[in-house]
Amino acid sequence: MLQIKLDHAPFEQVEADVSVVFVVEKNLNHAWVHHKKILDTFHYEGEGVFLDQAHKRLYVGVAHNDVHLFREAACLAVKTLKKYHFKSAKVGLYAAKHTDEGECPLGQTMLAILTGLQFGLYSYEVYKSKKEPVHLQEVAIALGEAKDFNHEIKTLERNLEKLAHKAHVIVEHVNLARDLVNTPPDVASAPYVAKKAQDLAEKNGLECFVHGEDYLKEKGMNAYLAVNRASANPPQLVHVVYKPKNAKKKIVLVGKGLTYDCGGLSIKTAEYMITMKADKGGACAVLAVVNALAHLKAEDEVHAVLGLAENMIAGDAYRPDDILISKEGKTIEVRNTDAEGRLVLADCLSFAQDLEPDILVDFATLTGACVVGLGQYTSGIMGNNETLKNAFEHAALKSGELMAKLPFNRHLRKLLDSKIADISNITPVRYGGAVTAGLFLNEFIREEYKDKWLHIDIAGPAYIEKDWDVNMAGASGAGVRACIEFVLESLK
Repeated sequence: MLQIKLDHAPFEQVEADVSVVFVVEKNLNHAWVHHKKILDTFHYEGEGVFLDQAHKRLYVGVAHNDVHLFREAACLAVKTLKKYHFKSAKVGLYAAKHTDEGECPLGQTMLAILTGLQFGLYSYEVYKSKKEPVHLQEVAIALGEAKDFNHEIKTLERNLEKLAHKAHVIVEHVNLARDLVNTPPDVASAPYVAKKAQDLAEKNGLECFVHGEDYLKEKGMNAYLAVNRASANPPQLVHVVYKPKNAKKKIVLVGKGLTYDCGGLSIKTAEYMITMKADKGGACAVLAVVNALAHLKAEDEVHAVLGLAENMIAGDAYRPDDILISKEGKTIEVRNTDAEGRLVLADCLSFAQDLEPDILVDFATLTGACVVGLGQYTSGIMGNNETLKNAFEHAALKSGELMAKLPFNRHLRKLLDSKIADISNITPVRYGGAVTAGLFLNEFIREEYKDKWLHIDIAGPAYIEKDWDVNMAGASGAGVRACIEFVLESLK
């Protein structure tokens, strides 16, 4: 992780190997923009990045004075600098005009910059023989211009220390989720992820319970068991608990954890099997969130439930036309074995409701239809409670994650009707697949929890094979930043 240092000196007096200057809205008249003749020579007008090598000054364009663009620019700065032999860099104070109403522009912007800087160092090179060396170790934040923001330096420093800690925890745990999702399926089996959860829980003082196949049979979690039946690896239901004193709310997070999904007998094409290690993204996200909240000393009790399984093909694989009896007692007609995540989640949501939560949120790389509807970069939010959906959307957008609400529709629900069971696992039409998947899950939410439940479909942003925003190619840790913000702020 990148070390963040707070320095009381003005920007120009702080010692560092290289200076980072954000050029906001192409304003090259800022006091920190030097040697303009060089910029003119290379036709730099404030877009993208430009390294003045002679004076060791990196300019990074920020198209609009917006907090989220500062985060992205900070990430780009470090991605650029880590290619060189600079060991230290410095950044001044910035305050975006466009932040959430009522928020401190300076605090919001600096949190964004601090997270962006640290995200810039991420790479997944575990299986590369030759790893790229990274020389950049430290970034100094110059506090000397604090008076320009009408803050006392002591107050500013105290706030920045808190922000720096929050940024560090967020980045550390987003990267934890990224690493787990990026780990290939021949390594990251259900037992592997369960062991990782146990190790993290022991390290962070959390409770962790791992339940195997016998437990799932005892609890009647037959939909979950069916999905894993053809795998050589046993299923693992992991339950991690963070329990502070005097907690006012109990929040239960459920994550879909398909360590690999070939589609089962409704087999995927070869093209769509690539990246299916990412189908455990929901489980990795909730594991990261509960550990992050422990580090941030969240006031609420938080449970993470990871439904770990693998959807494979063998002689005992579950089939289209099978009828499964869920933990809730509802029967499910299987019409497509590639609609397996909702079967695991149905039983895990039943397990989660037994914990009597005040808020219940599931995260899942559930449907390609959500990607078609919202694009690769945006997650879908579904549920029955508009206030709760609005709160999660606001928290997500504040955190820098793109999310949008998708409405339930009674006509789409009718498409899940089965002539031989209580419900089918897919509809007979291709349209509205993200919503019908959410409506399927809704059938397993008890009446008393309908207004306490949210379903987050992270299929789009969870894994993209190119760099975007503050994410490197591969896993993004989708859902982690949004959920941390939701728990810390939106429910207060």
